[in-house]
Amino acid sequence: YEPSCRKCEENGTYCRLSRSNNSKLKETECFDIRKQPRGETKRPHDQTGLIPTSLFVLVVLVIATYFIHGTSNLKKEDQVKIERFLENYRDLKSTRYTFAEIKKLTHNFKDKLGQGGYGIVYKGELSKDVPIAAKILDNFTGNGDDFINEVATIGTIYHVNVVRLVGYCADGYKKALVYEYLPNDSLEKFISSDHKRASLGWEKLQGIALGIAKGIEYLHQGCDQRILHFDIKPHNILLDKNFIPKISDFGLAKLCSKEQSIVSMTAARGTVGYIAPEVFSRNFGNVSHKSDVYSFGMVLLEMVGGRKKNIDVSAEVYFPEWIYNRLNCEEVNNNEGEEGGDAKIVKKLTVVGLWCIQWYPGDRPSMKAVVQMLEGDGDTLGMPPNPFSTTNGSITRGNMGGRHFSTTLEIISESD
Repeated sequence: YEPSCRKCEENGTYCRLSRSNNSKLKETECFDIRKQPRGETKRPHDQTGLIPTSLFVLVVLVIATYFIHGTSNLKKEDQVKIERFLENYRDLKSTRYTFAEIKKLTHNFKDKLGQGGYGIVYKGELSKDVPIAAKILDNFTGNGDDFINEVATIGTIYHVNVVRLVGYCADGYKKALVYEYLPNDSLEKFISSDHKRASLGWEKLQGIALGIAKGIEYLHQGCDQRILHFDIKPHNILLDKNFIPKISDFGLAKLCSKEQSIVSMTAARGTVGYIAPEVFSRNFGNVSHKSDVYSFGMVLLEMVGGRKKNIDVSAEVYFPEWIYNRLNCEEVNNNEGEEGGDAKIVKKLTVVGLWCIQWYPGDRPSMKAVVQMLEGDGDTLGMPPNPFSTTNGSITRGNMGGRHFSTTLEIISESD
């Protein structure tokens, strides 16, 4: 058939219809791609040699872009997450500040109040007579959940025993939380310092304990959703000028419905020494609002232990167990160092604390019941079961299966 390309193929060249104006309709011509006539351009199917090179360059660019901007994109996703949350909570009473405004409120971070793993707290003032404390999250990491937890919980509620969130800052990657200023620092500073401890009597300590209990009870029952704090400890109990306690630091909090009795948790949260047993091992029971009850009980016993002087306790003895044995033998009433009715307060705080730290969540009272115990005179309080009963170093109560008690205590508790 015409046109014939056999001659071109024999010469190792390509074949095509002649482009000459004088050629016949079916006349063919041979041509070499490397020696095309001037002015002619390569057709797309003639550029096969460039395709692999283009793909290689494209892949290199994509990989480089991923490594350069990967971290930045993750941070941007966290920013979008936080911004979306703040957009949904525009009706919060708390004020949103820019970071420049935070610097102005704190006089360019002049007065440092304290420092922790979260960052640094500075004293500032909204006006001459309204002091504030600004927590700058300069070590802020994670996906923004801690920041959202803090704003979502205390940003929408108000209670006399819960610290008030004045405002917050989410200015790009810079985060800050602005609270009411509480001049008497934390409860931990008072129960661990001989000098500050001397300024508190048992009446005042009892009032502080009752205030903390009311604050936790409000979180559990007084809000639209139940708020589980999961980090109740003396460090997170702040005291105002009248020594009214305020629960703070809701970064580990979880929200759930009031009808929900069990909370799912993928990892333990809290501070060693105050963590309920079931939080780090489901062998002890399910995680619930009773986990906060356990932490509060440890705070009560630490208040009792920190206030008592001249206690001859070996470093190898677990203080709550030691105080239980004393109480069971009625020795706790022989408080030679206490005056008047202080011994009665000591016993009441001790008994309530021991009820709260029962090993199994079902044996602990609710915070509503705890408030009633602390408001009573203590005469009708029954002796709690012994959560420290052991045989040959193993827990005998329940289905602990021979788990060594002292080893467990190293994980969940600290000696006084």
